[in-house]
Amino acid sequence: MNLTSRRWLVLIASCLINLCIGALYAWSVFASPMAEHISAVQGLSGDNAVTASSLAIVFSIANVVGPITMIGGGKLVRTIGPRFVIMIGGIWFGLGFLICGFAGSVPGLIFGFGICCGLAMGMTYGCTVSNCVKFFPDKRGLVGGIATASYGLSSVLVPIIANAIISKMDVTMAFKILGIAIVIIVFAASLLILPCPDGFVPEGYVAPLSDNTKASKAKDYTWSEMLKTKEFYVMMVLMCCGAFMGMMIISQASPIAQNQVLMSSQAAAVVVSVLALFNTGGRILGGFISDLIGQINTLTILLFCSIVGLFMLIITGEGSAFTLYAGICIIGICFGGFMGIYPGFTNEKFGAKYSSVNYGIMFIGFAFSGFFAPIIIGRIYSMQGTYVAAYYAAMILSILGIALTFIYRIMNK
Repeated sequence: MNLTSRRWLVLIASCLINLCIGALYAWSVFASPMAEHISAVQGLSGDNAVTASSLAIVFSIANVVGPITMIGGGKLVRTIGPRFVIMIGGIWFGLGFLICGFAGSVPGLIFGFGICCGLAMGMTYGCTVSNCVKFFPDKRGLVGGIATASYGLSSVLVPIIANAIISKMDVTMAFKILGIAIVIIVFAASLLILPCPDGFVPEGYVAPLSDNTKASKAKDYTWSEMLKTKEFYVMMVLMCCGAFMGMMIISQASPIAQNQVLMSSQAAAVVVSVLALFNTGGRILGGFISDLIGQINTLTILLFCSIVGLFMLIITGEGSAFTLYAGICIIGICFGGFMGIYPGFTNEKFGAKYSSVNYGIMFIGFAFSGFFAPIIIGRIYSMQGTYVAAYYAAMILSILGIALTFIYRIMNK
């Protein structure tokens, strides 16, 4: 089987691996039962009890440490290859879940989920996505969307599986069972991973004339060369703006449904799955549309739509399930679209050769939002008893993002 055919097998294996490490995004399902578990273990109650909002720091740390290993893993790929980098990262992620299964304190949960799973996710995700995009210069946006969508799909499936285990056993067993399953699946799937040769072109592919013109002027930027460009900083801040509203809602989707609309925990779990489903679909849709009208045009549209989604959440009150679902679905699509577009966006702007490292550095914009967004929304609710101020903050960042898309166009005119 030649590389042109084999690349599809690499894509499937990468998607399966991303499906496993995407369990990171199912945090909101684990947050409440884990808070109850830690409170029970430590004998805490009343005002001293651990709450889901107070555990937001765990999810924040998991997101902020990702770029560390994403950058380091990108450099390691050129030494030992993507197969072993992905294998090490995926097994490490599963072990992080196992550690959470034995955690009886907040520091233990921070170490297992925040540090181990966060670092492992960065190493694995950056490698699978960048390697897949390199294999598909003819479908860069679509494949970037598919590879990241599999990561988002995990937060559709994992909440269902985790809730079933939690209801029959407890949250610690959910972590343990999922951890063991992740280790086994990642190990098997990583054996199918192949490195994409530099300059790979699939058989029968002839770039359009406009793409050939771009290719003649294209340059593979090293990370240090990329940091010297003004476009990089605009792109990184733009990524932060686009990710903020998504990370804010994802981290608190279940509490929002329960506290703002007064849904039951079971109904709130459905909201989490719906958000994850639209997040997944947005990654594929965003990548597909960006291949048709360009990445920057698609990003502008997504930011405009995110403002609409946030407005729907602002007007949501007790029992307003329709506006909640409308806002959740729109934000899921917009956030997913951003994450699906950015691997190809970075690849196209700064070249494919060093894309593993370059995307890892670009991912710092996402990590910034991933750290601050959950903390901000949690603290605003603790102080005000409402999420509205957090929605307005995210709306302001979306407006800033729209402005940055026009600045980017001017810089690349």
